[in-house]
Amino acid sequence: MSKYLTRQRKILLDFLAENSDRQLTARQISDALQDSGVSLSAVYRNLAALEKEGELRRDVREGTRDAVYRYVGSEECRESIHLLCKRCGQSIHMKESDAEALLSGVLKNSGFRIDRTDTVLYGVCDRCERK
Repeated sequence: MSKYLTRQRKILLDFLAENSDRQLTARQISDALQDSGVSLSAVYRNLAALEKEGELRRDVREGTRDAVYRYVGSEECRESIHLLCKRCGQSIHMKESDAEALLSGVLKNSGFRIDRTDTVLYGVCDRCERK
């Protein structure tokens, strides 16, 4: 992480860590931090820097041009395979035992080693499936 931690960046990082199970647009983040005095330009500037530093993943929401950000700065996130709901954007950490079974199966059957730090599986979460 950057050695220079401004008040706005700290507020943004705290918010992202508290919402690590969600994909959010810059506008959604800015709206949530509006009362904290974090400007939209500061959100964009810090998101770009945090993405470059590997603290965030940037994706494009399916069916739109919306860039969404997901915090991956914690060790748990860096070492997890993520399950991402295509409907609501919820991000779920795959259980370690499930991830190991998946990774072992792929390696055994194809000889291909998956980099878990960059792996996202897309589908529909249980809550959206029940709707």
